[in-house]
Parts: sequence; C-alpha cells; structure tokens
Amino acid sequence: MPVWLREHSWRQTLTAVYLSLPLRGARATPANIFCSEQYLKVSIPPFLFEAILYAPIDDTNSTAKIGNGNIFFTLYKKEPAMWDSLTLANADKEKLQYLRENAVLKAHEKAKEETEAKKITKQEHKKYALEATMKLEEAERKRIEDLKEKERQKVTKELELWKKQQKDGDKYKSIQNKGESHQEIEPLKERKSEKMSKTQIPNEGTSTTRPKSTKGCHGSSSIFSQNLKEEQLPAPRAAATIKVNFTPRVFPTALRESRVAEEEEWLHKQAEARRIINSDLSELEDLKEEEKNPDWLKEKGNKMFAMGDYHGAVNAYNLAVRLNKNLPLLYLNRAACHLQLRNLHKAIEDSSKALELLTPPVPDNEKARVKAHVRRGTAFCQLELYTEGLQDYEAALKIDPRNKNIEKDAEKIRHLIQGTMQSS
Repeated sequence: MPVWLREHSWRQTLTAVYLSLPLRGARATPANIFCSEQYLKVSIPPFLFEAILYAPIDDTNSTAKIGNGNIFFTLYKKEPAMWDSLTLANADKEKLQYLRENAVLKAHEKAKEETEAKKITKQEHKKYALEATMKLEEAERKRIEDLKEKERQKVTKELELWKKQQKDGDKYKSIQNKGESHQEIEPLKERKSEKMSKTQIPNEGTSTTRPKSTKGCHGSSSIFSQNLKEEQLPAPRAAATIKVNFTPRVFPTALRESRVAEEEEWLHKQAEARRIINSDLSELEDLKEEEKNPDWLKEKGNKMFAMGDYHGAVNAYNLAVRLNKNLPLLYLNRAACHLQLRNLHKAIEDSSKALELLTPPVPDNEKARVKAHVRRGTAFCQLELYTEGLQDYEAALKIDPRNKNIEKDAEKIRHLIQGTMQSS
C-alpha cells in the first residue's frame, strides 16, 4: 500500500502557485512526476502524492526542481486569479475519477502528437538531406560532363587544325614540285634547240642548208623524255642521328650533406605511384585527385566500418591496396571487415599479409602486430582450428603480456582444446 504524503506547503500570487513537497529520504527523478492542466501526481515508492488542482494551469511552462530533499513546483495559472485552496474541494469521487482519467488521456494524446510531429520532422529532415545530396551529386556529375565536353571540343579543334595544316602542306609541296619541273623543262628545251641547229651543215658558196636525217630525232626525243623522268625523281633522304641531352641536376649543398640518394628514391616512388594510377584502373577516371589517395581511401573505409557498412569498407580498402600494396594497416582493417562478414579464409590471408609487412618488429608496430595475431587467431577458432588460433593468441600475449582480455580468450581456447581431446 502506498503512503500518502499529506505534508506540503504552498503559496500563490495572482499568476503562479509555488508548491513545496518533502521527499522524506526518498530519491525522485523526473519520471516520478506527472502533471496536466488540473491534475498533479508524484509517485516515489512507497510515497504517493495526488492533487486535483483548484483551477487549470499552464502545464507546458510549469516547472519542477528536485533538490535538498524537496520538490519545488512552480505552477503558472492559465487565468490570473487567487485560489481559495490548492485542491478542488467538495468534489465527489466520480468527478475526481473523471478528471483523473481525462488528464491521463490528454497526456497520452499529447505525447502521441509530439511523437508524430517528431517523426514527421525527422522524415522531412531526411528528405531534405537526400535532396541536397542528390543536388550535389547532380552538380558534380554535370561538372565532370562539362569538363569532358570541353576536352572533347578542344581535341576536335586540334585535330581539325592538324588536318588543315597537313592539307596546306601537301598543297604547297604539289605547287613546289610543279614549279621545279617547269624550271627543269626550260633548259632542256634550250639544249634540244641547240642540238637541232648543229645538225644543219651549210654548203660553201651556197645559201641553202641540208638538213640532217630526222631519224635520230625520234630517238633523241625518247631519250629526252626518259632523262626528263629521271631528273624529276627526288633525291633519297639522307640518314641522320639526333642526340638528346638532359640538363644534369644540380645540388648546391656539400656532398657530405647531400640527400641525392633520398631524393632519387623519392622520385622513383613518385614515378611508380603515377605509373600504377595511370595503369588500367578505369574506375579512377571520374574520381577527384584526393580520392586517388590510399590514405584518404583508408579513412573512408574506417568511417564505413564504424557505420556498419562492411561491404563498402572492403571496397574502399580493395582500391587502396591496388594503389599501394605496402601499407599493413589496409590489410589489417580489411581483415576486420572479413571477420564481420564471415569471410574467414580472407581474414586469415589479410592478417598474414599484414604481419609480413610489419617487419622488423619494433615498439612502434606492437599494437598493429597484436591486432593481426588476434584477428587471425579469431578466424582460426571460428574455423574450429583451435591449435592454430591458440598459437596466434600466445604470440599476441608475448607482445602485450598485460592484456587481460587476450589472456582470458587464450584460456578459453585451451579449455576448448582440452575438451575436444577428452571427447575424442
């Protein structure tokens, strides 16, 4: 049976009522208080306080403060007036029951309306976020298409200009060849006329000349045409060797302070990275420059893993591995995704690859090596290969002997191995 709290004090003004209720050692929370327009209830087991208020109040703006073993209510009146008493007097049980049930019903309806309003607001926010994301993606897609169109137009213009230049060059060559052949024909005609004049031998004492037989003229004309054809052929192109010289790199620092070897190694790594990126990775054509960075892809995969999108995280790690195969954290994180997806053999492969890359063992990579051993050991145990799993857990304990969780898991695996041996 509840114990009714009869002791309370209250005072009022024209617009508000101030009520103080002692708790008698009980601990109250906001969940123990129910207040409506004309009904107030405080339930703190085993104590109970209930009041049908004299007049309606503004339950939205009214407040309750818990502290120093008391509950202080500040109840704002709906209509400014002075109350004769705190509770409604001379009310029968039926009216009190009606007011009580009506207050609870209104409270439930109000809570339902607030829940629906929150649900609608959440849906609107989600819809707005989706529309904003779609607009951003559409704008990005349009930007990429515009860039492609500009590049296509630029290449088309360059191709047309090249074709025009080729056409003008061929036309100029044909005109030049015609001019050269015309210049060669003129002196040949002059030589032919000189030969014809020499064949006419004059007689002494007479003014007539005897022409030479013209049989040889036909032969000479055929030889002339053959020689003309030979002279029109261009001379063979001469062979030559082109020598290419590169400007040597100049390092102004002294040789003992020079970092030539480090710079050459850095240049080699950059060239290798560019070669990999420009290889047959067709899916990178539409990506931004920062999206081609393995570190950026690793962070993206970590965020997807935290959100529970393990397939998306695996895809991000796969692309990062194709860009850089020497980052052990990529294989380590991908092994965690495979464990969540129950791809146990792949988890073992990635953990083993991470351990290969985490060499030599140094203090800086201790945490990564512990994770690799634990994840590979977990995959072995889920495949019921408890002996191999125990070896990985013991290797992790050697690296981090203070880790109690790994020690407990290793002990469980030992019990499983012993149980399996006893049953066999």
